Amino acid sequence: MTSLLLTNIGELVTNGSGVPGDLGVVTDAAAAIVDGRISWAGLATEIPDESREGAVIDCEGRAVIPGFVDAHTHLVFAGDRSAEFARRLRGESYEEILAAGGGIHSTVSATREATIDELVDGALTRLGRMARMGTTTVEVKSGYGLTTADERRILEAVAAAGMRTPLDVVPTFLGAHVPDRGADRAEYVDLVVEEMLPECAPLAEWCDVFCDKGAFTVDDARRILEAARRHDLGVRVHAEQLTHTGAAFLAAEVGAASADHLDHVTREDADALRSAGVVATLLPAASFSMRAAQAPGRMLWDSGVTVALATDCNPGTSNVESMPFVVALACLEMGLTPEEAVWAATLGGARSLRLEDRGAVKPGALADLAILDAPSYLHIPYRPGTDLMWKVIKRGEVT
Repeated sequence: MTSLLLTNIGELVTNGSGVPGDLGVVTDAAAAIVDGRISWAGLATEIPDESREGAVIDCEGRAVIPGFVDAHTHLVFAGDRSAEFARRLRGESYEEILAAGGGIHSTVSATREATIDELVDGALTRLGRMARMGTTTVEVKSGYGLTTADERRILEAVAAAGMRTPLDVVPTFLGAHVPDRGADRAEYVDLVVEEMLPECAPLAEWCDVFCDKGAFTVDDARRILEAARRHDLGVRVHAEQLTHTGAAFLAAEVGAASADHLDHVTREDADALRSAGVVATLLPAASFSMRAAQAPGRMLWDSGVTVALATDCNPGTSNVESMPFVVALACLEMGLTPEEAVWAATLGGARSLRLEDRGAVKPGALADLAILDAPSYLHIPYRPGTDLMWKVIKRGEVT
C-alpha cells in the first residue's frame, strides 16, 4: 500500500457535490491518497491519524484542482498545416483550401504515409505536453485514415501511446470524419458500417460521427451510430459546428453521451439535449483558431445542459493542447464564469466520457490532481498563457 498526503493546500477544488458549477472549495485544506485514489480530503486541522503516514507534499498555500479531463481530441496525426493556417489568416476560406488539396485530406495523406512508430511518437510528445499542463485523461479519435486498414492502424497507435503515457487515453473510432477523397458518400457510409466498424470496434470505446455540411447527413449519422451500438460502442456526435443540420436533435434521439462543438445550436436543441442527458462538449479553441463565432455556452449552461470543455487538439483547426487556455477562452469568449469553466474542464469532461471515478477530489476517486503555482483556481482564466502548473499527480504519482 502506497500513501501520499498533500498538506498546506491554500484552496482545494473538490467538485464534491457533483452540482454543475459548484466547485466545493475548501480553504486551508489537505488531501490523502492511498493506492492511487483519494482516501480523504478536507480541512487541514482534521487530517485523520491514519493519513499522516507515508510521503508528504507541502503545497505551501498553492491551489489544488482535479486533473483536467480533455474529452475531445484528434491527437494521432502526421504532417504540418501551419502554411494552411497562414493562408486562412491572409483571407482564404477553409473551403477554398480544401478544394485546392489542403484541409483534412492533406493530414490524411501525411498520416497514411507515416509509420506507426512515427504516429505513436508524435502522440506521446503531445500527451507529454498536455500532462505538464494539468491534463490527466484524454479522449483520442481516429479519423485521419478513412480506409479500414488506416483507421485500424490509428487506433492501434492510440492504444500503443496509451500504454506508454501515465495519462488515461480513451479511444474513439471516427471513421466517419469525412468521406475519403473521391468517394461516393453513400458508398463510404456502407464501408464504415459494413467493414470499418467490425474491424475497428474492438480497439475503441466510442464511435463519433461528423454530422455537418460537407461531411455526413443526419440520416448517415443515425445509421452509423445505430451500427456502432450493435458493436457495443458508446456514441458521440460532432454537431452543429459549421451550420445547423439537426445533429443535436439526433444526439438526443440516439442517447449520445455527448454532442460536440454546437456553434449553431438553438434553444430548442438545448432543451432536447438537457432532456436526453446529453453532455454539451464545447471547443472554444476551435472557434478561436478559425475566427468564428463561439458556441453559445452561456445559453447552454442556463438551459440546464451539462457542459464540458475540451481542446479539440488537431493539426488544422485547433492546434491547442492546453486546457488552462481553453478554460480562459470559455470565460472570456463564451461567457462562462471561472467556476463554471473549471467545473466543465474537470468533472464536466468526466461526465462527457461517462467516467465516474475522476473529475472530483473525494474518497474513492482517482487521485488525478493539478497543483497550481498560484493561490486560487481563479488564476487559470486570469492569467491565460501562463504556465501555472507546479506539480501534476496521476493516480497518486507525480508525473
